[in-house]
Amino acid sequence: MKQPKVNFYNLAWRWHFYAGLFVAPFMVMLALTGTIYLFKPQLDSLMYSSLLNVPAGHHTVSADDLLTRVKAAYPQGQVTQYLPPLNAEHSAQFVVQNNGQELNVFVDPHHGDILGEQDAKKNLQAIARAIHGELMIGTVGDRLIELAAGWGIVLVVSGLFLWWPRGQAAGILWPRLNSRGRVLWRDLHAVTGFWGASLLLVMLLSGMTWTGFWGKQYAEVWNVFPAAMWDDVPKSDVEARSLNSATRQTVPWAMENTPMPMSGDHAEHMNHDGAHAGPAAPTIALQDVQNIARERKVEPGYSITLPTTATGVFTIAVFADDPRNDATLHIDQYTGKVLADVRFAHYGAVARATEIGVMLHEGKMFGTFNQIVVLLICLMILLSAVSGVVIWWKRRPQGKLGVPPLRHDLPKWKTAMVIIFALAVVFPLVGASLVAVWVLDRLLLSRLTRKAESASSSS
Repeated sequence: MKQPKVNFYNLAWRWHFYAGLFVAPFMVMLALTGTIYLFKPQLDSLMYSSLLNVPAGHHTVSADDLLTRVKAAYPQGQVTQYLPPLNAEHSAQFVVQNNGQELNVFVDPHHGDILGEQDAKKNLQAIARAIHGELMIGTVGDRLIELAAGWGIVLVVSGLFLWWPRGQAAGILWPRLNSRGRVLWRDLHAVTGFWGASLLLVMLLSGMTWTGFWGKQYAEVWNVFPAAMWDDVPKSDVEARSLNSATRQTVPWAMENTPMPMSGDHAEHMNHDGAHAGPAAPTIALQDVQNIARERKVEPGYSITLPTTATGVFTIAVFADDPRNDATLHIDQYTGKVLADVRFAHYGAVARATEIGVMLHEGKMFGTFNQIVVLLICLMILLSAVSGVVIWWKRRPQGKLGVPPLRHDLPKWKTAMVIIFALAVVFPLVGASLVAVWVLDRLLLSRLTRKAESASSSS
């Protein structure tokens, strides 16, 4: 007997299953690590109070005196960054590369005493951020996270189609709490997904902007500053993204693909091969750079990245909770001249929207309220992932780990097909994996179909 042609509803069902199977572990991981990072201010204050907080004092030790004390404490180390105290009751912080370790060194800004140190890559928040962004395995992890986020979008779209209200509200707009077993789990999964779809899409899309493949292409297309901004500034071939890492955020997303300026008469500090000739030798004081930040009204919470080469610059940067307060300034290490001063007003429309999306994603835009909303989204993601696995387990083929049977057959949904193909084009990693899954699915389906036909004919 000829098999009926599989329509899009069946196809969406299978794709939703495959996406869920792949995405669920990642979504659980992202929700858990995201929750830890979401409450960074509260957790840091609770866990590292002795390092972060100091009694308020009237006298303040200059940045250069603090720097001298840190260098004396770590004679073999290299200081790469300085974070001035947020206010009179907060410590100052230096980032020191020492014996292969990156250390956060905390200093009392009123007395100059070193309060302690912290491994910059092994504290709770750094680990949570590194797992969240790249699974702590570099580029491969970044691509896996990007693939999971892209498939998460496919999951939301296909899920909306599968559970869209068709003449009923129970089980779609609200769960049937008087039900038991698979029906209740199915309702929890569907209702959570239905109400949370738009929020989940915002979280996935805002997170995708930080990925190494799609995010980089997105930035190159949409995050462009007027070329005239850099006309009178000697530029290096290094981009500002080099200041960011999996565990540390220095410059805002909007600045990542902008060129790093060079200090001084750069020709004098380059050898004939065009390479940097020697280490940094700044002639302006660190306190001078901090004074520039104050004069230019950079919001407290900024960092000052020190130059590491003879042509490098001091970079003042604040990745503000409210993106409207973002600031990135590059300072010539010899003259103190401000080579670039980029604010939110200089961002393009897409860059502004992206920065706002990122801050909403991290729960920083509207304080505690924003944190609570994102926490609810994380809990919703956990519920969706767990309930999805449970209903699959309850409906899986007897004794197998395959796709649950489809108990209803509806007409093709051409609009959904167009949307899925559009997602495959917009997110190339998703498109490539979608083709791979489709080929595998077809091969397995045809093989199983042939087995079924041979079994029926022999009987």
